[in-house]
Amino acid sequence: MWGVGGQGVLPALLLPPGLCAGFNIDVEHPRVFRGPPESQFGYRVLQWGGDGDRGLLVGAPWDGDGQGDVYKCGVGPQNSSCAKANLGDTAPWLRGSAGHLGMTLVGSKDGGFVACAPLWSQECGTSVFSSGRCVRLDEELRLVETVAPTAQRCSTYMDIVLVLDGSNSIYPWEEVQEFLGNILGRFFIGPGQTQVGVLQYGEEVVQEWALGQHPTAQALLEAARNLTRQEGRETRTAMAIRQACAESFSAERGGRSGAARLLLVVTDGESHDGEELPAALAECEKRNITRYAIAVLGHYLRRQQDPEDFIREIKFIASDPDEKYFFNVTDEAALNDIVDALGDRIFSLEGTREDNESAFELEMSQIGFSIHLLEDGILFGMVGAYDWEGGVLEESRRGRIIPPREAFQGEFPLKLKNHAAYLGYSVSSLRLPGGQRLLVAGAPRFQHKGKVLLFQLDPAGTVTVTQTLMGEQIGSYFGSEVLALDLEGDGATDLLLVAAPTYLGGQSREAGKVYLYRVGQRDPCPHPCPHTIPLSLRSRRIVRVSVGVSVEPGAISVTRRNCQRGGSGAVCLRARICFRAGTRSRSPGDMDIDLRYNVSLEERVPGSRAAFDSGSRRLLQRRIELPLGRQSCIRVPFHVLDTSDYLRPLGLTLSWALDESAGPVLDEASPTSLRKLIPFFKDCGEDDECVADLVLRASADIAGSRQSPHVLRKGRRRMLVRVELENQEENAYNASLWLRLSGNLHFSSLVLQDPGAAKILLGAFPIPEHSQTPEETPRIPPNPGR
Repeated sequence: MWGVGGQGVLPALLLPPGLCAGFNIDVEHPRVFRGPPESQFGYRVLQWGGDGDRGLLVGAPWDGDGQGDVYKCGVGPQNSSCAKANLGDTAPWLRGSAGHLGMTLVGSKDGGFVACAPLWSQECGTSVFSSGRCVRLDEELRLVETVAPTAQRCSTYMDIVLVLDGSNSIYPWEEVQEFLGNILGRFFIGPGQTQVGVLQYGEEVVQEWALGQHPTAQALLEAARNLTRQEGRETRTAMAIRQACAESFSAERGGRSGAARLLLVVTDGESHDGEELPAALAECEKRNITRYAIAVLGHYLRRQQDPEDFIREIKFIASDPDEKYFFNVTDEAALNDIVDALGDRIFSLEGTREDNESAFELEMSQIGFSIHLLEDGILFGMVGAYDWEGGVLEESRRGRIIPPREAFQGEFPLKLKNHAAYLGYSVSSLRLPGGQRLLVAGAPRFQHKGKVLLFQLDPAGTVTVTQTLMGEQIGSYFGSEVLALDLEGDGATDLLLVAAPTYLGGQSREAGKVYLYRVGQRDPCPHPCPHTIPLSLRSRRIVRVSVGVSVEPGAISVTRRNCQRGGSGAVCLRARICFRAGTRSRSPGDMDIDLRYNVSLEERVPGSRAAFDSGSRRLLQRRIELPLGRQSCIRVPFHVLDTSDYLRPLGLTLSWALDESAGPVLDEASPTSLRKLIPFFKDCGEDDECVADLVLRASADIAGSRQSPHVLRKGRRRMLVRVELENQEENAYNASLWLRLSGNLHFSSLVLQDPGAAKILLGAFPIPEHSQTPEETPRIPPNPGR
């Protein structure tokens, strides 16, 4: 991988968390600054100042129900309080949206700061666009300027003037008032959106209210309800249109520069000054005013007159084409039937194209989600631009440079356009040894693994990608943070750090990972490159410990005792534990590490089947000095006691750790425990399948049968039952023998006449009268034997 002019950015080291130590950082006496917990105080922290005047700038993006704010905290000999900037007082736009100011903070070269509210949103009709905004602050946190490079005027940024016919022929007037209230209810009234003025005319023209005179929808509707008819015997439509276009859209009457201008004419008859219509409409054309015209035919239909000439005149008033800008209704009441259609024609649906294709460009850019100071300006990340593919924006001495959607198509193909790569989630820049600058942007959701782009941007918005870095694990968010470091202070970037905070490490733990890339030189070693990075921070050696455990004999015999422990026969075994320690350092030198280890038998299991020959019965705690690169082994003897629980293997657990107060540390991906299961030997031949053949013989010292039972008479107080159980094949595990007595006999005792090598457990249990099978009664499992 090579960059421009043969300069490369090459992988050098993967740095797991927790393996670096700052030798000069005081961790014993921390300074603590506290803010409102619900404000997410401390989401972003920036250090400022030098000797004698130092402090922290702290972002609190959830302050004020999501408005966000910034705190300035002084750092002195004692814990000091933090002063809130209260930027909502100097930047009123903050109070109108949950923009989360303080999610991003950077210092500027003039001693001030830049803070961003990337989620700042504005309502545009039925949509809410999160374009984001930033503020420049001086060293005292006073507002210098608002920075909103992607802010756009809403498509509903309109000045609309309604021209209403109030002559005597309009009847009933209440229907006109209802129409006026309904159509005003379809308009999006507010700052940055629509404002409405009304003219009423007959023989004269009256400006009922000017643009912006009623700034809220509620005020407009109240004015509409109180509007009375002017009356008049003539309908001077041309005069009203000329006055509306020439005067009502002027700045003196509340008109706004850049707003779309719409004229809506409602009349029920031909004008008495029709010859002046061409000149009046020319005034409208000169001022780029779009005209909607509505013909109310009620007066003609009630008098059974032909409205053809009237309709022709109203179509002449309306802009072309007629099918879009001309309406006619049968009477005044029918005006309310066209409210929805008229509203839909005036306000098209924002943010969409045909065939349900998204058309979002910069409306959802969330500018300032990430920012980076350049030598002569600012690089902004636009994570939400272009349907969340993302993008970047440079504002510098070269001007405002916004790469178009197509600029990154080579890296984000159209077939993946709906995958939301989030380019611009992080931004930075690096300087190559030759002085050339490359911009850096992360896209942590690209193909779910993440991607980082290194590129150049020219003033025309053309992007030249010089290198890409790909994440290696799904969901790791590779590229969510990037940082360029100049370690030697020569102005050239030495390292590029790329974070993957949700990278899954050993044992599926979300440990995170930081990738370090060398900048500006060819890599002399094969990939991957096991370099140690010459940082000025003290680091501890990373050690990986491999462990092996073996046990002799490999299984526990149930019947064969090979030793005596505590005066009883037992099965003796010996565990062999071998340790080997290694390091990834190329020159570790002669070094021993101090390893603590624990060996336990049957951990977390009640009862005791086994014990160590020395020390604690079930837990040994030891230490061992391990030379790096060489194997060291120990032997641990233990024995198994007489037990009837031979189906469950015996567990031997080994755990180990290093002394982390000093010296090396274990590799985070290295295991720290091992469990060895030792089975019991069943002694059932080569197939390890036990096939038993049990033979039962029983007799009593009295004669009798079911047909002719023996009756015990006075003088005979007990009877004897002799039972012989013989196994003629392989071991029978869990064999049970049940003797059922009639209810008039009382159990007295059990006597084992032929004690064998196998242990036999004897016991007596009452059998409920309703029981029909021995399986319903408690059992005592004897060992195999005769």
